[in-house]
Amino acid sequence: MNPRQISHEASGSPIRVHKLRAWLTNATRLTFGQTMNKWIADYIERQKAAHDSIPHEQVAALIEVLRKALVEDRQILCFGNGGSASNCSHFATDLGKGASDAVGKRFRVLSLNDNVSWMLALANDYAYDQVFAQQLMTYGKPGDIALSLSVSGNSPNCVNGLQWAKDNGLTTIALVGAKRGKMAEIADHTVVIDDTHYGRVEDAQMGVCHLLCYAFMEKPEIAS
Repeated sequence: MNPRQISHEASGSPIRVHKLRAWLTNATRLTFGQTMNKWIADYIERQKAAHDSIPHEQVAALIEVLRKALVEDRQILCFGNGGSASNCSHFATDLGKGASDAVGKRFRVLSLNDNVSWMLALANDYAYDQVFAQQLMTYGKPGDIALSLSVSGNSPNCVNGLQWAKDNGLTTIALVGAKRGKMAEIADHTVVIDDTHYGRVEDAQMGVCHLLCYAFMEKPEIAS
């Protein structure tokens, strides 16, 4: 029975009107479900592709950078905006606690996103594009590590932070999306996720951060 037939036969009958509404509701739900299932499947396939684009050799090189920082007691300073800021906080937690516990020595890691009062003071009194560079002026010393995450690779505060770090003898690392941006030009080490979608790139970048941390958690002997 099609909607026109139901509409015609339902005229003046509460029962038939109810059946019409139920039929239309079920049809809508079915269409919505099919649409969302297809969208979810497509999203997951693209997410897998983003994760598959993680370059193994570059990640291995970063693990070595962190291992050397641990041995030489260097600071690891990470920063980003939005979802990337959350990824930095997560990374600092995993490296500072999980990886440190596993190897029996403390990684001196700090997320520059986590002192909100300081960030707001710097943004208010200087400019928002200075919130990381100004903190690096306090914390950063030659030989330390500056790690920044960005999907676009062009966030001005991340660019300025990496540039200050580069100019002042820190080892610089950029995790970026397919557009690469200025950060990729500045950094000593760059990991590119081959996608421009913010959610998928941020998920894959967190995957990279987990690789950096779990390398020490699951293979603590590499730290010796």
